[in-house]
Amino acid sequence: MTAATVDDLLTRDLRDDRTALVDATGKPFDYHWLCTSAWKSGNFLRHSGVRNGVTVGVVGEGPLALLAFFGTTLLEGRTRFDPPTDLVDEDDVRALVAPVDDLEDDTYDLPRGAQKVGYGRKPDAPDVQHFDAGIWSENPAFPPLDVDPGTTMLTDGDRTYTHEEVLEAARDVIDEHGLETGDRVVVRAPLSDPRTVVAGIIAPLLADGVIVLGDDGDDERGEVAVSSASVPEPNRIELESVSF
Repeated sequence: MTAATVDDLLTRDLRDDRTALVDATGKPFDYHWLCTSAWKSGNFLRHSGVRNGVTVGVVGEGPLALLAFFGTTLLEGRTRFDPPTDLVDEDDVRALVAPVDDLEDDTYDLPRGAQKVGYGRKPDAPDVQHFDAGIWSENPAFPPLDVDPGTTMLTDGDRTYTHEEVLEAARDVIDEHGLETGDRVVVRAPLSDPRTVVAGIIAPLLADGVIVLGDDGDDERGEVAVSSASVPEPNRIELESVSF
């Protein structure tokens, strides 16, 4: 697939009933769901002040965590997966998307003005927005985008990565490992490592494949896994091979 920026992987013409994502329980989600839900996520996070130049912390590795990532990307923000709990001095952090329990237990210390966005059960605390309910009630469309490939979209706290860098690295993964349409890529490494995001999330989307959110104890299998350890899949993408 031709893409100059990651938002090109979520366009209206890509919405169909092909499987795009499988969660750790084996539940499939199609490309129509992924694209439309990513747009809804972006519309919702816009209300929380997410925009170009800000960072959104995202905790977790399930479908809702990915929607927060894609919604942030559509708004030209950057995502930091599984950030540290002390974020008080991180002035660029505009929102934290995390399980409701983590937010209501004050697990995370956020900078002044940062928004708490929780998923899972309905929050009791008035300062925690409910991500699940919010995105489902949002408009299932998104304004046209004109994102510069040099816009940063991902960070690990030390480095930031642009759309251009992420897509270039994802293309290298596809070429090196021969990813093809329909291939299932199982994520068996933490998303806090940007190389996992490149190989396990962006590369399969770019190759018209399937993202499988696996773990070491599940029964989901694929053609290839992203991991630095042994895997049950016949092939493995080692993080060290991702060209960042």
